[in-house]
Amino acid sequence: MIRTPWTRRLAAVASLGDETRRRLFDFVASAGHATSRDEAAAALGLPRSTASFHLDRLVQDGVLAVEFRKLGGRGGPGSGRPAKLYRAAVQEVAASVPDRNYDLAAELLVSAIEESAADGGSARDALVRAAYARGQASARAATGMAGFAEFLTAEGYLPQSDGEGGFVLLNCPFHRIADGHSAVVCAMNGAFLAGAAAGCGIDATQVGALDIAGLRAQGAALPGQCCARVGPLPAGS
Repeated sequence: MIRTPWTRRLAAVASLGDETRRRLFDFVASAGHATSRDEAAAALGLPRSTASFHLDRLVQDGVLAVEFRKLGGRGGPGSGRPAKLYRAAVQEVAASVPDRNYDLAAELLVSAIEESAADGGSARDALVRAAYARGQASARAATGMAGFAEFLTAEGYLPQSDGEGGFVLLNCPFHRIADGHSAVVCAMNGAFLAGAAAGCGIDATQVGALDIAGLRAQGAALPGQCCARVGPLPAGS
């Protein structure tokens, strides 16, 4: 549930902008097994040194991962050194400028539709429940972060101090779909933020990010900025 940092995703997309690296990634990802540089070089008609350089660059950019294993079923002394093998580290690579998270919105909306279709309940209520649960689980999974602000940064909200102990959120991860569907998307976003606050150990009632529709109506947010506002947090949050 932890998102790859935005800068890493941008680096991965940029890396795949090179045709040779993109072809190598496509080959490794579709191989169905970890592949050696010799196998990749032969398949693409590349010099071994060229394949090795680009494969290692893809590892550096987080697109491929490396494992070492002896080939040919041989083991023990005299069986040679383990081979360096490559496998896909990601199923897909996507990044946007500014940072958006439409994948999350799609997952939450589909979950809400499925729940509503199964029990006949309100799709909106199901969406709010799903968003709250996802925010809470994501924040709890984000171990090593210092607090709520760091989580918001990792999720692309670009929190900035409001000078009063809270934050304004300079980026809306759901900007395009919020435009014209604010009642649904902002409710989802508010529930996600409240769940994330709870996941960080903060009482949701102490997070002033709930009157999202009112903030939008008042024109509190600039274009592209999240309409939520995080109020003053308890000390240590």
